[in-house]
Amino acid sequence: MSRRDALIGVIEALHAEIAALKANDLAALEAATSAKLRGIDAVAATPEPPSAEIDELAREAHRLNETCRVYVNLMAANVRRRLQVLAGSPAQSYRPHGAAALA
Repeated sequence: MSRRDALIGVIEALHAEIAALKANDLAALEAATSAKLRGIDAVAATPEPPSAEIDELAREAHRLNETCRVYVNLMAANVRRRLQVLAGSPAQSYRPHGAAALA
């Protein structure tokens, strides 16, 4: 498998991962994440030097991975807020931390 083909597989897996996150489909998320990790291993195993096309595909994969990260962080924040409400704690809104915030 070429590095290009492996990166395209990673990109397809990232699209599937985003769709699974949006649908809250755990089985699809596990399958997409496994496919993504296999694709990343395949990219790492290819000895061909990077080209402009490979760089562009890698940037696209990085962008999609960041999108997945944002979805996961938002979901985690929603769960944390729900747990705080269920526990009777007031839901914390964002406030900066540090010495300046205490003043």
